[in-house]
Amino acid sequence: MTQRSILVAAIAAVLIAIPAAARAASDELGSVNTEFKLLGPDNKIVVSAFDDPEIPGVACFLSRARTGGVKGMVGVAEDTSDAAIACRQTGPIALPAKLPAKAEVFTERRSVMFKHLRVVRFWDAKRRTLVYLAYSDKLVNGSPKNSVSAVPVMPWPAAAAGG
Repeated sequence: MTQRSILVAAIAAVLIAIPAAARAASDELGSVNTEFKLLGPDNKIVVSAFDDPEIPGVACFLSRARTGGVKGMVGVAEDTSDAAIACRQTGPIALPAKLPAKAEVFTERRSVMFKHLRVVRFWDAKRRTLVYLAYSDKLVNGSPKNSVSAVPVMPWPAAAAGG
């Protein structure tokens, strides 16, 4: 084995061992085909939903490209970095006593190795708003493509409401 292959294997082992207990799993809601492929599944846009694992009452909806064809069928395709997110209040919001300013709430593999779609939640205390950022990263090069959504947390304090 070369030094490079040993390094790649070591990094892969570490990434696999990282626990994802605080990250949400998504439910696929549906998809639309964007390009016909003669062999294997078509290229498509997939829509899914996940609940914020730490904030009851907030759900996020993601759309992203999924590569089809033979590579997509066998799981070796690298999906594009295109994604969109919309997060909404779906019930009473219960903030934890200690809410971190930044937390990763969702991750999904976008290629065989080293590329992921991530959703990070930010807490904007000044505006009492949860802000969700969806982006794609790679071990070496990420993508500037991103999408953001915000969920205000009510009720407003009496001083902020003018009362």
